[in-house]
Amino acid sequence: MHPRVESFIEKNEKWQRELILLVEILRSCNLEEDFKWKGPVYMMNGKNILGIQSFKEYCTIFFFKGVLITDSHKIMIAPGENTQAMRQLRFTSVEQIIQHEKHIKEYVLEAVKLEMEGKKVKFKKKDEIEIPAEFQKYLDKSSELITAFFQLTPGRRRMYCLYFADAKQTKTLISRIEKYIPKILAGYGIMDEQ
Repeated sequence: MHPRVESFIEKNEKWQRELILLVEILRSCNLEEDFKWKGPVYMMNGKNILGIQSFKEYCTIFFFKGVLITDSHKIMIAPGENTQAMRQLRFTSVEQIIQHEKHIKEYVLEAVKLEMEGKKVKFKKKDEIEIPAEFQKYLDKSSELITAFFQLTPGRRRMYCLYFADAKQTKTLISRIEKYIPKILAGYGIMDEQ
């Protein structure tokens, strides 16, 4: 038992019963338990297999290489439209978890087997990043910003562009751009902590 996992459950009043059950199920699968990225993570021989997280509307088990799992029960969900590898099982009640306990264990066993066999996710090549027009205006005005932006890894550039383009209103888009320019200039990705 990892003490931070216990603390994670205790602090999560909304999904506490569900999280307790998910942790019990995963602990019965003989995985190594750790705490990473603000939640419990389960591993085999030091390799990340899956994790647990809670959100406002649901709690989830996420599989790092979930796309490789045969989703025979059609219960896995890609967390976002641009997600290639990770897949989730989402739950909103203890009853739902109990209903799918057998499936959870089945998917965990398959995920462990895939990892032990060294299976890799074949990531699709990303097309050229489409830079939002408003952000392009900022880039055109500053050679320092252009240099900093294009020195970021392709994944970091892509994340910024996706986040900026996801804004519903121009006002929001500009606000996002202005908020993150200092981070770009400092060489950080959108998810990196300064």
